[in-house]
Amino acid sequence: MRTADCEILMVPGWSGSGPDHWQHRWEAKLSTARCVTQADWYSPDLERWTDRLVDACMASVRPVVLVGHSLGNILIAHAAPLLADEVAGGFLVAPPGERAVNAIPGMDPAFTPFPRDPLPFPSVLIASRNDPYCPPDEAEDLSYAWGSAFVDAGEAGHINVSSGHGPWPEGLMRFAGFLKIL
Repeated sequence: MRTADCEILMVPGWSGSGPDHWQHRWEAKLSTARCVTQADWYSPDLERWTDRLVDACMASVRPVVLVGHSLGNILIAHAAPLLADEVAGGFLVAPPGERAVNAIPGMDPAFTPFPRDPLPFPSVLIASRNDPYCPPDEAEDLSYAWGSAFVDAGEAGHINVSSGHGPWPEGLMRFAGFLKIL
């Protein structure tokens, strides 16, 4: 699949990732990409966030490829049963652990426990060995539960601006490879 053949929906996590984050840079670079925006990035509400994601997928005119980061991945897993016919694939980066999610002020407790059912679309989960928000074994366990191919990103932190991943060209190359298998 080429980027022109799909709609790429960026699904940020808590705080919306910020303008220098690789998700927003990719959105600016890829003509069919757009961000699923939330009304309140700092008080995640599972029902409202899910509605926004489902609405964005349903409004798409081409197959959807979801690109999640952090809490956005957990949102994708919760919404997946509603999106089976709309989503062609999921590119999931740096999921948080349940402990980290529960520690976020204003977090809707409905986000945990995380869904454990396989995702109804092909996916890849990329995680770091030194992510401060998720131990690597927990990320790998999520990938197996969701049926996602697991990619060890080495010591890459939370794969965000703070860990030096503004543009993240290596991730964009991996994303292009992922699109080829869809």
